Amino acid sequence: MCVGHHRSDIDPNRRQILRALGALGLATLPLPAAAGARVERLRMSVDGETTRLVFDMEGEAEYEVFRLQSPERLVVDLTNASTDASLEVNDHPRSVIDGVRHAPRNGSDLRVVLDLREAVSPRSFQLMPAQGAPHRLVLDLTRSGSAGTRVEAGEEREPRRGRSQEDLRDVIVAIDAGHGGHDPGAIGPNGTREKDVALEVSQRLADLVEDEWGMEAVMIRTGDYFLPLRERVKRAREAEADVFMSIHADAFPDPGVNGSSVYMLSEGGASSEAARFLAERENQADMRLGGVPMNGRDDSLSNVLLDLAQSGSLEASSTLAERMIDELDRVGKVRRPKVERANFAVLRSPDVPSILVESGFISNPQDERRLRSSSYQQSLAEALLTGLRAYFSTHARPGTLIADGGGMEQHIIRPGETLSGIADRYSVSLSDLRAVNGVNGDTIYTGQVLEVPSRGS
Repeated sequence: MCVGHHRSDIDPNRRQILRALGALGLATLPLPAAAGARVERLRMSVDGETTRLVFDMEGEAEYEVFRLQSPERLVVDLTNASTDASLEVNDHPRSVIDGVRHAPRNGSDLRVVLDLREAVSPRSFQLMPAQGAPHRLVLDLTRSGSAGTRVEAGEEREPRRGRSQEDLRDVIVAIDAGHGGHDPGAIGPNGTREKDVALEVSQRLADLVEDEWGMEAVMIRTGDYFLPLRERVKRAREAEADVFMSIHADAFPDPGVNGSSVYMLSEGGASSEAARFLAERENQADMRLGGVPMNGRDDSLSNVLLDLAQSGSLEASSTLAERMIDELDRVGKVRRPKVERANFAVLRSPDVPSILVESGFISNPQDERRLRSSSYQQSLAEALLTGLRAYFSTHARPGTLIADGGGMEQHIIRPGETLSGIADRYSVSLSDLRAVNGVNGDTIYTGQVLEVPSRGS
């Protein structure tokens, strides 16, 4: 079900009321911007107690956000802006947004009214175009009660100005779903195809990355079609990806082999017989199905580039792989608790930290059953996202939003986690973690969002 209304829902009398109420208890969050914007669509996501609303825009707009009460609403006024879109959002049971209405204002401006289910604490910022993404206005609406900051009727909230982020960008995560099209990949005892599992997990991960502040997902394969390995690497580099993750669910002659694994490019031989077998299998499949050799006639150039990569990209790849292993171990069996190394052609991107994730072995009946489960696929995707968070907390490139994030990152608490365990995981002191989040004692709850100070802050 979608909720959304158009101009006809705001009659002249209601507009007068909005203007009158707008003079009471305003919370303004203006941000200077260029004129002449068009809102193309709205996107909404829900993460714990926070609902995120993203305005995708053609052009940048000066805007103001303020609150109206009785009933609760949030008004977004965009200067010199318009839209031809319906600006609908999906109805989500945990969203704080009950409905969206919009109408032209003052002849050249656009007003968007968010009908709220309860009071919220708003936060807003703009993102400049990057890697194909348009101008974006982002609103984070956190339930006021959850943060202990509920605003009573008539109480004024101090205006605050959003930080200009025009020189910052999202980190780009290239997500490669293995195989595809006429290449099904491995096939399990019950007919599960690797290409289908890889695409499903990749899409789930991409959705999570898109909803993550400071991250942008680039799907290398978005449907059921074949891409040679060389083309996959090319697409990641053209997207100027900060990391490249290739998602698989392979097979092994021994059906007893199970569990997830994480691989990176080897500087020498394979780290195990299974690693060698899997790399040869993936590379040979690409050649059988029309791929071009990565080290064909330009072998000397490839070797030079790979030499350059060994000190930088491979070191970062190792860190990224280690973070993924830590998280995968929380959702299921990890076959080997260390990073595997092998000569996978798809990982030969000299300037992009690259890993290959084997989410399980379809040749193992138990793994196959789990990999077919949507809930397990979602758990895998969430684990990989958490691994990305941990990696970028120390390896985000300068000029990105995460690197400039004020020395903080966010951690969403999962079932079974403890405050001391989270402190150990991020290598921060328990007292600092308590102080930053205003936590007394050790009581936390699933879904709570913690601010985690960076190790160097």
